[in-house]
Amino acid sequence: MTSAYADLRQAKRVVVKVGSSSLTTTGEGIDDARLHALVDALAAARVRGVEVVLVSSGAIAAGLAPLGFAARPRDLARQQAAASVGQGLLVHRYTDAFARHDIRVGQVLLTADDVTRRGHYRNAYRTFAKLLELGALPIVNENDTVATSEIRFGDNDRLAALVAHLVHADALVLLSDVDGIYDRPPSRPGAVRIRLVSGDADVADIQTSAGGPLGTGGVVTKIEAARIASRAGITAVVARADQVGEVLDGADVGTRFAPTGKRRASRLLWLAHATEPKGRLVLDDGAVTAIQTRGTSLLPAGVVGVQGSFASGDPVDLVDAEGAVVARGLVNYDADEVPRLLGRTTHELVAELGDGYERELVHRDHLVLL
Repeated sequence: MTSAYADLRQAKRVVVKVGSSSLTTTGEGIDDARLHALVDALAAARVRGVEVVLVSSGAIAAGLAPLGFAARPRDLARQQAAASVGQGLLVHRYTDAFARHDIRVGQVLLTADDVTRRGHYRNAYRTFAKLLELGALPIVNENDTVATSEIRFGDNDRLAALVAHLVHADALVLLSDVDGIYDRPPSRPGAVRIRLVSGDADVADIQTSAGGPLGTGGVVTKIEAARIASRAGITAVVARADQVGEVLDGADVGTRFAPTGKRRASRLLWLAHATEPKGRLVLDDGAVTAIQTRGTSLLPAGVVGVQGSFASGDPVDLVDAEGAVVARGLVNYDADEVPRLLGRTTHELVAELGDGYERELVHRDHLVLL
């Protein structure tokens, strides 16, 4: 055990995410041997007193064969149908496998609202806390049967990172078919595994490739999820699925992302990492400085340009004059309202247009630096 990995052995609460390709085979559904190997490793961690939350993909993939789909469908409706069929099959297999270790499981299906809206977030946290208190092992997946394209997490790597924040986990383990993050696709000659990531610079120049046919993720989503966790003070590890026992034992396997930040409000975590901006507001130098150093709201007077099509409440990127993203926030106006506000003070707008224009473009409580 190296010092870089020793803290994994000390973790008391761990979120483990496993991808579709690590559990299933194309055209054949869930692979029982792979699933049982994962369950055995997690059960061993439980014996040591580790609380485990499992975020498991595989519902859509498990539903393909029963519905006669040769490959993962691209349209949302058929994905939802496959998830509806496959989710029951997946949890049934987990229930049986964990029962061999006298471990009860509880299914938790989440949507983006459950980690962004305060009431939903608190309810989700209470559910997890009670399941763990009662000795049950939560098995989490996105609620694909009701999620729409506009509010989806997009991949379970990102979901797992947000769940790790939600349950106050000590560590996040992201499992896939590859034994870590490499500086280039592992199939290429000379590829080298990156053992430790201490900051963004350590993975800034890696060459990536797309995800496999059964899943939606890949090395890019693993890195982004690990960043979400590490920036919230949570240790993250990317490793191969059959290495999960070694990871939890603190072995030098996979790629470890050291914590680089502190826990912050879940809504801001979501805003920074789980949203797609609908447009851009271009800021003058004074507004950039005020947002970065003084934590102020964004007022119309500091904006010199607007790009994209968005509605009030949508996420937008705040960029400097060179186009570099400074922050992301929830805008308080529709895109077609913004041009006539640019560069003007709130006092001027209220005097001309009425009290409804006294509000900020982006309130500081709905803004996060990037």
